[in-house]
Amino acid sequence: MMLQNPSTKYIPFVPFAKDYAERTWPSRRITQPPIWMSTDLRDGNQSLIEPMSVERKLRFFEQLVKIGFKEIEVGFPSASQTDYDFIRKLIDEDRIPEDVTIEVLTQSRDDLIERSIQSAVGARRVIIHLYNAVAPAFRRIVFGMAKDDIKQIAVAGATTIKRLTEQQPGTEWVYQYSPEVFSTTEPEFAKDVAEAVAAVWQPTPERKMILNLPATIEATQPNLYADQIEWMHRNIANRDSIIISVHPHNDRGTAVAAAEFAVMAGADRVEGCLFGSGERTGNVDLVTLALNLYTQGINPGLDFSDIDEVRRCVEYCNQLPVHPRHPYAGDLVFTAFSGSHQDAIKKGFAQQKSDGVWEVPYLPIDPADLGRTYDAVIRVNSQSGKGGVAYLLLSEHGLDLPRRLQIEFSRTVQRVTDETGREVTGEDVYGLFRGEYLDRHAPWRLIRHQIAGDADTSQGHQFRVEAEIEVDGERRTVKGSGDGALSAFVDALGVPVRIMDYHEHAIGTGTDTQAASYIELRLGDSATGFGVGVHRDIVTASFHAVLGAVNRHLATGVSVDAQAEAA
Repeated sequence: MMLQNPSTKYIPFVPFAKDYAERTWPSRRITQPPIWMSTDLRDGNQSLIEPMSVERKLRFFEQLVKIGFKEIEVGFPSASQTDYDFIRKLIDEDRIPEDVTIEVLTQSRDDLIERSIQSAVGARRVIIHLYNAVAPAFRRIVFGMAKDDIKQIAVAGATTIKRLTEQQPGTEWVYQYSPEVFSTTEPEFAKDVAEAVAAVWQPTPERKMILNLPATIEATQPNLYADQIEWMHRNIANRDSIIISVHPHNDRGTAVAAAEFAVMAGADRVEGCLFGSGERTGNVDLVTLALNLYTQGINPGLDFSDIDEVRRCVEYCNQLPVHPRHPYAGDLVFTAFSGSHQDAIKKGFAQQKSDGVWEVPYLPIDPADLGRTYDAVIRVNSQSGKGGVAYLLLSEHGLDLPRRLQIEFSRTVQRVTDETGREVTGEDVYGLFRGEYLDRHAPWRLIRHQIAGDADTSQGHQFRVEAEIEVDGERRTVKGSGDGALSAFVDALGVPVRIMDYHEHAIGTGTDTQAASYIELRLGDSATGFGVGVHRDIVTASFHAVLGAVNRHLATGVSVDAQAEAA
C-alpha cells in the first residue's frame, strides 16, 4: 500500500552539498549531434528474456551500420560465450566496416579483462570499456568497501588494460572508463576515481579516453543530472584529452530529457539503444533523441529514412514489440482519430508546399521523411469528425467533398461507428459513401441523354435536353430547356427541384481522368440534400448527381407528385 507520507521511506538524492549555482547549461542550445554509441547488442541484449542468437545479433549489427552508427558495443565477451563467438565472427569474417569501431565491456578483474581483449584482437579499432560501481549504496551494501578500495579496483583494471593492449599493437585501442552508478555518486569522488584512471592511461588531445558518466539508476530529475555533467565537464582535469559520454537509464521516464540536458551541459557522446531497450525500464531511446534533433533542423547523422524497416528488425531481434504510440516509430504516432485533430491536419496538408517549411498541425515531422505514407495519418472511429472522413475520401479516392457535404456524410459514418463501436477503414468509408451517394440509381435512373445548343438566345433558352429516364422501372422520355445543360435537365424532370450549390473537379489525370459533381438541391419544401455523380463526362456526372439527390430525398418519404402539385 502506498504511504501517506513517502518521505519516511524515500529521500531525494541531492548531488551537491549546496545548490550548484554556477550552472550555465539551461541557456545553451544543441546545434550539432553528439557522438552516438549503440548499446543494443550488449545492454539491450542482456535485458532480454531470451538473449539474441549470433544470427540475430549479426542482423542487428548490420542494421546499426546501415543506420550510420560509427561506434557499436558488440557484447560482454567475458560473461557470454555467445558474445565472444559473435565478436570473433565479426572480426574473422571481416564484417566490420573501416569507419566503424566496436566496443567490448569488462568488469575490473584481470581474468575478465584478458578474455575481453582476446575477443577483440585483430579488429582495426576497439573501445575497451572498463567499469566498476562507485556509489555509496554499492560501496556499503554490495562490496563493504571504503572509497580507497573502490578507487584501487578501477586503477588496477586500468593498469591491466594498458599492459595487455600494449601487447597487441596491431589493433588501435581506445580506453573507456565508467564510474558505474555515477548518477548517485558524490561528484567529487567520481571525479577522483576518473582522474586516477586517466593517470594510468595518460590520454592526450590526439588520443583521447572516453569518460562515461552513467545514470545507471535514474534517481534524480534530469536537470540535476545535467548539473552533475556540467560540474564534471568544468572540473575534470585535462578536459581536452577526454570525451565525456553519458549513458542515461529510464527509471524515472526522463532519460531523453536527461540526455538532451546532458549534451547542453557539455557531454560529447551518448550511449543508448534503439527504441530504449535495456535493463529494467531501458536505456535512453536513440531513435527519439536523433529525430528530436532532426525536427529542430539538425542532421543527426543517423538515417531513419525507413523507420518501419528499422522497427521490424529490432522487434525480430529483441523479440519484443515496439509500442504503437512510441515516438516517431509506432504504428499510430502519425494517426489521428479525433475530429478536431483530423480537420486541422487536413487543412495543414492542403496548404503545405512540397519545398516549404513543414507546418502541419499535430505532425511535428513529415511521415514521408521516415518512409511512412500518409495512408494511416487519419483513421476514423466514433471520435472522428468530418475532416477525417473527407481526408480519407480525398487521399484514397480523389473525392474532394465540399464542406456541407462533409458535414452531411460524416453523420452517416458517425452512426455506423456509434452502432458498431469499432474503427472504420478507408475502404469502409468509401463503401458507405458509395451506398449513400454514388449507387443511388432508384427509383429514378438516367438511361441516356442528348444536348442541343440554340443559337437564338432571344428567348433566354440556349440549351435543350432530351433524356430517357427510368422511373420505378418504367422508361420515360423527357425534354427541357434552360440557359445551361444542367438547368435544361432540371426543367426536363418536371418536378420542383432547386439547385442550392454546385461543385465539380477532376479525378486523376490523362486518359483515365473522371469528373466528380456534387449538387446540393431542394425538392419542393423538403430539406436540402446532396447528390454525387462520377463520370468521364462532367455534364453526365452532374445529371447523375441531380438524380442521386432526388432519390435520396425520395428515400426519406418525400412524394415527388405531391411536391409537383404543390408547385
